[in-house]
Formats: sequence, C-alpha cells, structure tokens
Amino acid sequence: MKSDAPVRPGMEESASAGDEQIPRRERVSSTLDRRWFLGRLGIGAASLAGLRATASAASATDSESAPTKNIGPALGSQTRRSRAFEVRMRAAELARDRQPALQTSNGEEALYEKWIASYSKGLPHNALGEVDPAAYDAFLAALASADPAAFERLPMGLGRKLTNPLAGMAFDLEGADSHHLAQPPAPTIASAEGASELGELYWMALCRDVHFSDWATNSTIAEAARDLSRFPDFRGPKNVGGQVTADTIFRGSTAGDLVGPYLSQFLWLDIPMCALLISQRVWTVPAGQDFLIRYDDWLASQNGAEDYSYTIDSTARYIRNLRDLGQWVHVDALYQAYHQACLILLGAGAPFAAGNPYASSATQIGFGTFGGPHILSLVTEVATRALKAVWYQKWFVHRRLRPEAYAGLVHNRRTGAANYPVGIDIMNSSAPDAVYSRFGSYLLPLEAPEGCPTHPSYGAGHATVAGACVTILKAWFDGSFTLPHTFVPDASGTALVPWSGASLTVANELNKLAANVGIGRNAAGFHYRSDYWQSLLLGERIAIDILEEQRDTYRELCTFTFKGFQGNTITV
Repeated sequence: MKSDAPVRPGMEESASAGDEQIPRRERVSSTLDRRWFLGRLGIGAASLAGLRATASAASATDSESAPTKNIGPALGSQTRRSRAFEVRMRAAELARDRQPALQTSNGEEALYEKWIASYSKGLPHNALGEVDPAAYDAFLAALASADPAAFERLPMGLGRKLTNPLAGMAFDLEGADSHHLAQPPAPTIASAEGASELGELYWMALCRDVHFSDWATNSTIAEAARDLSRFPDFRGPKNVGGQVTADTIFRGSTAGDLVGPYLSQFLWLDIPMCALLISQRVWTVPAGQDFLIRYDDWLASQNGAEDYSYTIDSTARYIRNLRDLGQWVHVDALYQAYHQACLILLGAGAPFAAGNPYASSATQIGFGTFGGPHILSLVTEVATRALKAVWYQKWFVHRRLRPEAYAGLVHNRRTGAANYPVGIDIMNSSAPDAVYSRFGSYLLPLEAPEGCPTHPSYGAGHATVAGACVTILKAWFDGSFTLPHTFVPDASGTALVPWSGASLTVANELNKLAANVGIGRNAAGFHYRSDYWQSLLLGERIAIDILEEQRDTYRELCTFTFKGFQGNTITV
C-alpha cells in the first residue's frame, strides 16, 4: 500500500517497549504454558539439545560411516521411486476424473452493447463512465488469446494496471484445475437480487462508524434494517419473521454467524506466536474518511487514476466498527487471518478432530504430519490454489462490474444523465437518498482513495481464500470446542473487555471469521454479498479436493469430518 500517512506511532520503539504501553490486565490472556505450547508445535529444549548432540556425533564420525540397511515396510517389487510416482499419478488421475463444471456468466456482456454492466476499470471511458469500445474489444481479444504480448498492447486510461489476468490461466500441481470449478452466474444490474446487494452496500457505507455494541440502538442501523427488509430478493440473514434486524444485519450466511458478537474472536484475541504474544490492535483510519463521492473523482478512478494517499489514525485500536474492519481487509495478507486463528487455537489447547491419527495415540504425537507444523503450513498452502481458481472466474468467465461502477449507473440514472436499466428496487430504496443527503451524490462512498481493485468483482479473492483456509481449519480442529476466553472492544477500541453470553465454539467462530473477511470487503465498498457467499463455497470445494488428494500421501490412516458452510456434513 502506498500512503502519505505519517509514520505509525511507536514504530521506532522495540517490541517490548510497545508491549509495556498496554497494562497486562488489559491484554488478552491466552492462558498459555510456554513449554506446553512449544510441545504442541513439536519443539522443546530436550528436542533441540538432542538434535544438536546427534548433529555433533554425526559430524565426528562422518568419515568413518558405512552404508546402513534401510528400515521400513517392504514395497514388494516396487522401488520407493516408482511408488512415489504412482502416488502422484493417482492424485493427477483423481483431479482429471472429477466431473468438469459448466462455465456460465449472467449474459450481461452480450446484452448491453456499451458493456455498462461489465468490468472495465483502468481502460479509457467517456464522460458517463462508459468504456471506450475499441479498448474493450482489445481487452476481450487479449483474454481470448491469453497472450501476454496482447495485454501489453492494451490501450489504458490514467495509469493503474490490471491485476494479474493471466493468473487465471495458470496450472496447478494440487487440487482441482482452476478451469474445472465454476460459480453460478452473478446477479444482474436489473435483477431484484442485484438491487438488494447494492442497497446493502450503500447502508454499510453509511454505518461504517457505528460501534458494533451500538447497533441495537443506532437510528441509521434501524433504518438500514427496515429498508433492506423491503427488498423482495435480499439474501442476507433475517429473523424468524423474515425481517432484517440489528441482530442479523450485515452478517454472514451460516448459522454460526448469528451467534455472539458481530466479529469473530479470532480477530480480537492475542496471537501466541511461540515467543511472541501479539496484540490485535490495528492501525485504522479516522471516522468519516470516504472517497469517490465527487463525480470527477469517481470518473477518474474508472479511467485508472492512481491515488493511494489517506490518513491513518494515530491510535491503534481493536476492530470496533465496519470502518476498522474495512481497513483491515484493505491491507491484509490474504491468508493472514487464518494463520493467526490457527496459532490462537494451538495456543488455547483446542483439541484436534477425532479423525486425526494421533488424537488417541498412546506413544506418538504429530509433527511433520498431523501436528502443528503440518496444519500451520497447510492452512496457508491452499491460499494460492484458491486465488488461481477465482482469478479464472473473474477474468475469463464473469467480468462483473465493481460496486462503484454499479452505483455510477444509479447516479447517472437518478440525475437524468442516462437511462440505465438498473433494478427498480434500488431506485425505490431510501439508501441512495440517504447517501445523497450526506455526501451530495448517489455514488457509493469507498473506504479507499483508489476505489475498487483493478480486477473484476465476481468471485472475490478474499472470500475464496477464506473458504479454503477455514475449511482446512474446520477439518483439523474439533468444531465443538468452546473458546475459554471471549472479549469485545471497549468504546474507544483501545482495550478489550470480557464478554459473556452464548458459548462461542470453534466451528461457529471460524465460519464467522470467513464472513467477517469476505463481508469486510463489502463494507469497504469493494464487493457484493453474492461475491462473498459464492466465493466461500468455491474455496470450500478447493480445500476438499486438496484434502482428498493429500490423504493418499500419508502412511497414517486419517479421516476429516466437519460441517460445510451450508450446514452439510462433509467427510474426506
């Protein structure tokens, strides 16, 4: 991220000095025993000493060593090399033989001759924000050829570059091929569902600065809930009466998303990283800092203007509202939340699932397989596979316009500049009027000065990675385990205070974590609800395929059983 923001306070100080600024009683205790935690990872003083002694002995006798007989199971007529080849071939055959998916877009690219409902950010546009026809033709030709040289010849706008279209053409050596998976067609700009999704984004922008703990009493939240309840095809969670309420608004689509505080504990709890205990206070941005609300700025952004300058709050805070969450997902490393959640679970002593072969062993613990190092690497390993799969969907199948462009259609329709076929429900919603009343336009207020990223909206990279990584964690840990310590931020967001209420289980909080990251991108103005949900399911499929292939590589017998995002029981 490029930024003109000031240097973060305390960056020049040591880590220990930074920790001293937080009284120990205000920091979250993970009730860790350091020796136990290192043992959980398979590391200990005795082990290290033994390794050093072994290394020294080996060095001393290396010149005198003689060939030793291999110990291990007989492979019959096969050599280890041929057996390894067979295992790899079996995985490749498994991937090849999966039923290929039919790739289907929503048809808008062919429906509208000016491509008003298709992604075109970064290419040149006219005064209405409509893409230059010759530039879009060249763009489609480059995608059709997948020739790097064709992308180098594209006529571009004001400087921002397209984000990695050819990643969607990459092959992978593990899991399903990216072209083997599919997402259903995205909602259209004229549909009731599409209108409801933009309405939700308008309201999220208006509610960015409302503290989570104030949602039940805030008048803007109440109006947002009433308006979203009026959309006939709003797909977000509702109460038993079919209404959106302060308890359901802006939440994810799994049952676990509705239990407890809005934010997952895995985004608040201290992170035990071996000798480090890391606070999850974040460098957020000040209230009311919104972008692309002036038409000239919006049009420049569509044309690829580059502006990454914004102000950083001088005080680090725990995530306490949608603005903080939006900033977190604006600058995070994509697998970051799930690697941190894994460390928190290991540190809290969360039990592994019953299918782990060492869960009941009397003589062994896992390490390189089915132990701490295995899960910590596997939860990040699936991320790059997820990105390749969703990048194919983005660039080569759907090319869905970003929310800022959809809101531009609404703005030009409402101001009489053009008569675009946007859904009637968004025209009748009170959300655009509320935005106009505060900002003076019907454009979607973005949390980042550069606006949406320079790649299509559907599917969502963050949400696909979330689906894949969280699926690995749910397969690995006992989902029924209750987190021993739960917290929420205080009014200022500078400290955590204990929270008491319904039990917060690993499975529910992991589902909520995936939703927080996916929907956090919506809160920033980058994505729609269907981007989050369908991409979560795409990531889940990717992780399942990888688990299925890897299962044959282990000597241990193992089974992974967990609840999917749709509530179904999945066994690998």
